[in-house]
Amino acid sequence: MPLKRLSVVVTRRLPDPVETRLKELFDAELRDDDSPMSREELVAAMARADVLVPTLCDHIDAGMLGGAGERLKLIANYGAGIDHIDVQSARQRGILVSNTPGVVTEDTADMAMALMLAVTRRIPEGLAEMQAGDWRGWSPMTHLGGRIGGKRLGILGMGRIGQAVARRAQAFGMQIHYHNRKRLRPEIEEPLEATYWESLDQMVARMDVISINCPHTPSTFHLMNARRLKLLKPSAVIVNTSRGEVIDENALTRMLRAGDIAGAALDVYERGAEVNPRLRELPNVVLLPHMGSATMEGRIEMGEKVILNIKTFADGHRPPDQVLPGML
Repeated sequence: MPLKRLSVVVTRRLPDPVETRLKELFDAELRDDDSPMSREELVAAMARADVLVPTLCDHIDAGMLGGAGERLKLIANYGAGIDHIDVQSARQRGILVSNTPGVVTEDTADMAMALMLAVTRRIPEGLAEMQAGDWRGWSPMTHLGGRIGGKRLGILGMGRIGQAVARRAQAFGMQIHYHNRKRLRPEIEEPLEATYWESLDQMVARMDVISINCPHTPSTFHLMNARRLKLLKPSAVIVNTSRGEVIDENALTRMLRAGDIAGAALDVYERGAEVNPRLRELPNVVLLPHMGSATMEGRIEMGEKVILNIKTFADGHRPPDQVLPGML
């Protein structure tokens, strides 16, 4: 008798190769459209599934887990971040949680550099002028931005992505500085010629560019608050490809409008898709719709990790990317 296949519910559309492989290996229920599930739909999905495959848009709290019933045994998150899942409550109910770490490192670091160049070289302003048909030819004093070579880059969060940003910035001739919970080992720090700052306040006050690359946790919520943002030089710019909650968005908006900070480039926002409308009005701000990991290669690799986690679990073993208490 063949073994009963796991019931897997996927909450969003995924690349075709990923969905096809899920159907081949499991009793997979795929999403017909790309809209997020409602809270009620998520609870119903968890009640009928052995495995749920959510994304960062699916906020799963203790109450929802309590209504999931006894069937759900694994939440195989499609993404590295897990702050949208109450992992502790899941563990208390015997539900494992896995994620997809390491896949989007290079893609997100590429986007951080793209945003850094976009805001310092005023690329969106140039694009807008060309698309409007307003360009009247070259002039020596128009569209003047600033070069990044020789500038000090302060990286907040020196994990995989932070280090990948550092490698790219080093190739552009930037001076690498960083703040992290722990100082990097010498064999990592020295090739990057990176300067460690134990004090975040002292670092941000001296940087030309700040790159946010830390996860969202209770300790990093509004880590860049109004007080700390005021430490930035008026000529500094801030880039965020990590989590919007790390920056006090209202304080940042006020300072950008007042000219207290030269610019910002954001791929993530404090309230998800609800972008502060005042940010849209500012010419010194570059806004992207959470595109940091948006490559087809990256999305497929994320799906492959999800499949590996589910298949390993189905075979009676711990998922290789299980989220453990020490990681929270």
